[in-house]
Amino acid sequence: MSDATTITAPRPSERSLTVMLWLVATGFFMQTLDSTIVNTALPAMATSLGEAPLRMQSVVIAYSLTMAVMIPVSGWLADKLGTRRVFFSAILIFTIGSLLCADAHTLAQLVGSRVLQGVGGAMLLPVGRLAVLRTFPAERYLPALSFVAIPGLIGPLIGPTLGGWLVKIASWHWIFLINVPVGVVGCIATFIFMSDARNPETGRFDVAGYLLLVIGMLAISFALDGQSELGIQHATVLVLLILSLGCFVAYGLHAVRVSHPIFPLDLFKIHTFSVGLLGNLFARIGSGAMPYLLPLLLQVGLGYTAFHAGLMMLPAAMSGMMSKRVVTVLITRYGYRRVLVTNTVLVGLMMASFGLMSAGEPLWLRIVQIAIFGGVNSMQFTAMNTLTLKDLGTGGASSGNSLFSLVQMLSMSLGVTVAGAMLTTFTGLIPRVTEANALPAFHATFLCVGIITAATSWIFGQLSADIRRTAKKTDPQERT
Repeated sequence: MSDATTITAPRPSERSLTVMLWLVATGFFMQTLDSTIVNTALPAMATSLGEAPLRMQSVVIAYSLTMAVMIPVSGWLADKLGTRRVFFSAILIFTIGSLLCADAHTLAQLVGSRVLQGVGGAMLLPVGRLAVLRTFPAERYLPALSFVAIPGLIGPLIGPTLGGWLVKIASWHWIFLINVPVGVVGCIATFIFMSDARNPETGRFDVAGYLLLVIGMLAISFALDGQSELGIQHATVLVLLILSLGCFVAYGLHAVRVSHPIFPLDLFKIHTFSVGLLGNLFARIGSGAMPYLLPLLLQVGLGYTAFHAGLMMLPAAMSGMMSKRVVTVLITRYGYRRVLVTNTVLVGLMMASFGLMSAGEPLWLRIVQIAIFGGVNSMQFTAMNTLTLKDLGTGGASSGNSLFSLVQMLSMSLGVTVAGAMLTTFTGLIPRVTEANALPAFHATFLCVGIITAATSWIFGQLSADIRRTAKKTDPQERT
């Protein structure tokens, strides 16, 4: 996304500004909702498509990985083509993708449609937020962006419950069909009310750097998921991992040589940004795995219906919302390093604790366990997000925020990839695991995910002890 001075369209009326805010907020809500709404519906999808429930992770990975791939190009497209045209296209592509998802008859068709849906979803927030920044006067930026951010926080929280409810009253197809009428109205409203701001000074897109990043992300994702779901051989997995590493190293060398790389390496000279970004990448692997693993555990391992599994996610959502005020106080008092090191270990321990979950566990204990996890996990997101963005300043805000968004989506994709690979591996390794008794495989997976997450506390240990929530204002959007 360009940091250059932009040329905006004439200021629209107050009514148009209000409608545009609701339009961007709704688009962000639908984009984040669809990142979690499918999780409770995966077993129902598997039954309908004739697949095994534990091999449906590609439905989740396709969406989040596509969004990670498309995020770097979305801002440049808006600068070049105009916010109205790109936002309209984003809603249209997202709606068509949703319709095709509902009409899918095979897993391959569903995954392909999720890719199309992810292309549209990737542009909804960056382009919508850019339209708000270019249209609203400076004194209204903060309340406008805060208004847009709230639905994006709600979407992932209610997604599992809403998905389970739709499966109960109708079928899994409706988790995609509900996007269609919203998309039609959104296209009309975008055409009428959104301003067409663009930047005529937009430079050339860094195609070489973009391709290196995309190939690297795709290679590592296929390497981790290929053996469990695609049947890729060990030698091919090793080649993909080497290719991924080579592409990321090549991008570093490329970014030093060119004048305007997608993500300047100077960003990593900001200590809080580099530590926060690395911490987000690795800590979110565990956090990205949990929305996929928990509904599966409840349905496949413990016999819950999709609706009841969705309801069990509500305690995590409620405690997550309540804990956001607490973490601010803790950071101010104890500093980022102490809070993040301690909380990262707590998150890992709570993830590992689900490895003790059994059919005989009292319901109240299960609810408390999920609620505690939701609280510490939400605190982790808030602390990591504010740490990463707090010292970017004006010059690096655009490219730094885009890189941060890419890392968030990539780590969510890797989380589901790693969880799916572990489930498949432990299903084959543990002798007593059968289709009717998958609990041991889940237990081992939760334990490993918890250990991986707790180990990332070492990254946050590199922070200075006196870094607290001070300094500069940041983007209020905190994706959960």
